[in-house]
Amino acid sequence: MRTSIRRLAPFFGAACFLAATPAIAQNSDAPGQSPRPQPEIVTGGDTVSVAVGLATIPGYEGSDKNRLIPAGLVRGSISGINFITRGAQIFVDVVPGGNGPTWDFQLGPVAGLNFDRTSLKQINEPRVEALGKRKTAIELGGYIGIGKTGVITSDYDKLSVSVSYVRDVNKAHKSYIITPELDYGTPLSTKAYVGLSVSASYVGSEYATTYFSVDTAGSLASTLPTYNAGKGWKNYALSGYATYSLTGNLTHGLSILGGVSYSRLLGDFAQSPIVRIAGNRNQLLAAIGLGYTF
Repeated sequence: MRTSIRRLAPFFGAACFLAATPAIAQNSDAPGQSPRPQPEIVTGGDTVSVAVGLATIPGYEGSDKNRLIPAGLVRGSISGINFITRGAQIFVDVVPGGNGPTWDFQLGPVAGLNFDRTSLKQINEPRVEALGKRKTAIELGGYIGIGKTGVITSDYDKLSVSVSYVRDVNKAHKSYIITPELDYGTPLSTKAYVGLSVSASYVGSEYATTYFSVDTAGSLASTLPTYNAGKGWKNYALSGYATYSLTGNLTHGLSILGGVSYSRLLGDFAQSPIVRIAGNRNQLLAAIGLGYTF
């Protein structure tokens, strides 16, 4: 039981957000950021988990209007290589974990797409629409972390700290995103699992310019004032999530998953006209769905 719960615990935390923000900034720094998936899965046989559901997300990063979208997630461990998707991102942990209460080292690549403001139909704010679409960013990088199983409530709860770094290679925002995160999760029984996550995002100057600055031409088109955003801490996020097994238990079968995340934009990003005038620095995301572990 111990090995199975530890293998699946990362899926519970991530899947309840069901890909979190598949149409905003498809990365860990998205508004209403979801808990970062922890792909530190104990080896002990191949396994695959899938989830589908609905999420409510901001129309763009900094929007004051949410929209409802379908979402999905896939997570697995195959031949000792562990992976999990979140929106259009995939995390791969190439360091196998151990059994029982132990330390767990995490290391691997991250790859994803950033669709923030790539479609005017998603924005739902005429002034921001007037600033034009953005190119899809292809963000590549990696992450490193460490976790400890058997911390507070039982041999099965887990506390993890990690940091990821990704950079756009498609000349969309041509910048980087650094995201440290602290995550804690614990089973309440053989059928219920809950968790909490705290994270923040630091972005480069070109990311700030692409998504939060307003140039002279944009100001004339949108009526928003000109603005030049600089690099720095973009936001922090607080998230809570839960899953409950409908068939079997936490190690297999069908489960219902859900979660809520609150994110607050900071500094230059909160003061941008697309946020301060046309949007809101406070971002809320929620999701619910069904998952199945094979």
